[in-house]
Amino acid sequence: MSKADQDFGITLRAPGGPEALEWGPLDIASPGAGEVLIGHRAIGVNYIDTYFRTGLYAWPQTPMILGSEAAGVIAAIGAEVKDLKVGDRVAYCGPPGAYRLRRVMNAERVVKLPDSVDFVTAASVMLKGMTAQTLVDTCFKVMPGHTVLVHAASGGVGLLLGQWLKALGAQAIGTVGSPEKANVARSNGYAHAIEYRNENFVERVAEITGGKGCDVVYDSVGKDTWRGSLKCLKRRGTFVTFGQSSGVIADFKISDLAAGGSLTAIRPTLFDYIATREDLKRRSADLFSRMAAGTVKAHVGQRFALKDAADAHRALESRGTTGSTILVPPEGA
Repeated sequence: MSKADQDFGITLRAPGGPEALEWGPLDIASPGAGEVLIGHRAIGVNYIDTYFRTGLYAWPQTPMILGSEAAGVIAAIGAEVKDLKVGDRVAYCGPPGAYRLRRVMNAERVVKLPDSVDFVTAASVMLKGMTAQTLVDTCFKVMPGHTVLVHAASGGVGLLLGQWLKALGAQAIGTVGSPEKANVARSNGYAHAIEYRNENFVERVAEITGGKGCDVVYDSVGKDTWRGSLKCLKRRGTFVTFGQSSGVIADFKISDLAAGGSLTAIRPTLFDYIATREDLKRRSADLFSRMAAGTVKAHVGQRFALKDAADAHRALESRGTTGSTILVPPEGA
């Protein structure tokens, strides 16, 4: 096998812990019709990667390659690709498969990067940034004066949400795990940061809001927080659960919404909101325009070499990270 026909990356042969992630050679195909080959420069790590790794989410294929967002340079294009060319700086948010040096992607799922956005920044915001955009724009339309609770406020999505909510004129309340993370949250748009390890977040939200509660709660933690999240909502408030870093929500009943005051609950998945190219372009354009204006800034908390993806997963699952986590391929790959 020639070097041109070989790639390197991280694979999974069976569900497991971080130690199940294996670095090694991979075959690579040439781009077909409507496809492009991207040489990765930076790859984003997200909690959804751990859900696939452990087998919580069904695998689309075996062996499995994780990773839903990355940025790089187009190295080759297939037939029928019209608006992209070799050398273009691009990024994507798509199905798993990004933990590798090079990847063939459907050109419809790829967007060009503005000159003002570097590769690391792009890889840190494609999934997380468009998630934040979807949460405040579509899942619940945040307006000036709304009061919003965000769990995991110092995480990748959480920090973007804090800035976005402040720009929209909302009062953002975040939960965090340490004084250091509280400082990070407050510096990224949160009016209040609740340290959940030594404060009851339901009681603190009641104090902050004068007993009125929140218009919406964005909850990516799940098992440990959902009951309290419902208690933090005002009558006819909205519960948006978009992750389960502490485990899957259990024992939830529709009657819980009535008991809480005619509440609404939604469980969005970003890929349903960027299913068409038009939606992908609209949401990414909104994200990039806010970044260009300086109202939303990426926070890359930690970087790991691509071959050290297992260490990145350990850090993420230990809740020892802030902002986004990035995997960096070796130079010259």
